[in-house]
Amino acid sequence: MKRTAKAHWEGDLKEGKGELTTQSGILTKTNYSFKTRTTDGGVGTNPEELLAAAHAGCFTMAVGAALAQKGAKATALDTEATITMEGLGIASVHLVITGVVPGIEAAVFDAITKDAERNCIISKALNVPLRSEAHLVF
Repeated sequence: MKRTAKAHWEGDLKEGKGELTTQSGILTKTNYSFKTRTTDGGVGTNPEELLAAAHAGCFTMAVGAALAQKGAKATALDTEATITMEGLGIASVHLVITGVVPGIEAAVFDAITKDAERNCIISKALNVPLRSEAHLVF
């Protein structure tokens, strides 16, 4: 399996602008720029926001898969991924997941989320400190 995305850029770093397009078409000539990366640059995205979205999605899918292996089915799983930048590097990622999973104990839910923190595809691709929090709603 291969997934692709394309980036187009014009200009220098600070005043330039670009467009991102993904294979699926969900992003089609989507604006990105230094301004959308560092300040309120209007409508657009940035690489760090996209990485946070990818990580939140990957982590949540990994938790859902692990729950299914335990015979549990989530009614809802909601994750927020926060990427912390230091200078020009990603310093850490913090994942917070809240789940509604009938019939599962909080300790089992927490263990599943810790495993997903370490083993989802995006977590494995990153070489930064990761931490997660799990909240089970009854």
